[in-house]
Amino acid sequence: MGKRPPPSDMETGPTPPKSSAAHAPGGSHAHAHGHGHGHARPPTSHQYQYVPNTSWTSWLIPTFVVVNVVVFGVSMYINDCPSNTEHPQICIFFPTLGRFSFQPFSQNPPPRPFSHHLFLIRNKFLYGFPLSRLDRMGALYVKKIVAQGEAWRLISCIWLHAGVIHLLANMFSLLFIGIRLEQEFGFVRIGILYVVSGFGGSLISSISIGKSISVGASGALFGFLGAMLSELITNWSNYANKFAALSTLLFVIGINLAVGLLPHVDSSAHIGGFISGFLLGFILLVRPQYGYINRKHVPPGYDMDLLKPKHKPYQYLFFILALILLIAGFVIGLVRLYSRNPNDS
Repeated sequence: MGKRPPPSDMETGPTPPKSSAAHAPGGSHAHAHGHGHGHARPPTSHQYQYVPNTSWTSWLIPTFVVVNVVVFGVSMYINDCPSNTEHPQICIFFPTLGRFSFQPFSQNPPPRPFSHHLFLIRNKFLYGFPLSRLDRMGALYVKKIVAQGEAWRLISCIWLHAGVIHLLANMFSLLFIGIRLEQEFGFVRIGILYVVSGFGGSLISSISIGKSISVGASGALFGFLGAMLSELITNWSNYANKFAALSTLLFVIGINLAVGLLPHVDSSAHIGGFISGFLLGFILLVRPQYGYINRKHVPPGYDMDLLKPKHKPYQYLFFILALILLIAGFVIGLVRLYSRNPNDS
């Protein structure tokens, strides 16, 4: 998105320019006193190249993908459509897939047109198993969360998928978006972002879905989109083509949110995940401002008046406000969830 290479406190320090005294005729010992040329001028910030941020190797996001695929495979194995159906022949791809055969469409209805766009799918999908099986595997079911104390479903549901189409759409999107974010910010921050955004999506969904069962990683994936937007805002000075980056990202977010309004799509999970990720971006994805140099790496003779603080004042303000809003939102959401009448769920 036209991002400048932002310096960070992980860098190895400024690299002297090729025109510095170290490269003067006579070797590296021609420093402050030239041969009758006077004193060398103190280096300025424009005489140094800044080392870009470290690029991490992405391993957590691929691991998340493997976990989701394994969980889906285990769910299909446990479901065992041929053994739990009066007429095994109605199971899709039986006997080729054996106990991994899919549930018939009458028990796992296909989505309406366009409802499987990108990673926006949340329930009712092609080639999967019945909702009763999803319930037993840990789907988001408000009645069991409130009446039976199964709060773990707020997290477990983001690792479940209702069908193979649902799974593939989410996993391709997770790889496409998540790997780049992990390479830029590391596995710790992106792992926290994924899980907490997924929890936020589940929390908002549980308040609004009523008696429905919901599964899917779309809340966490929308959290990535929200975090990308807040990262752009809070690190505004690090971007060269600011408005081009902003307009492109807003266009992508707008399309995905609009598709989430289609039938059979749990848009509340998308909104909850997006808001959670947006707030988390101000907390987890803050970069040092452009031109920052760690004091540990300041070379001798550097003009200390040119040093910039690590972060701009508005970055600290966004951090504090986002943290307060995130905590308050989760507290209010949990209070509303557990104040519901279980018989209405």
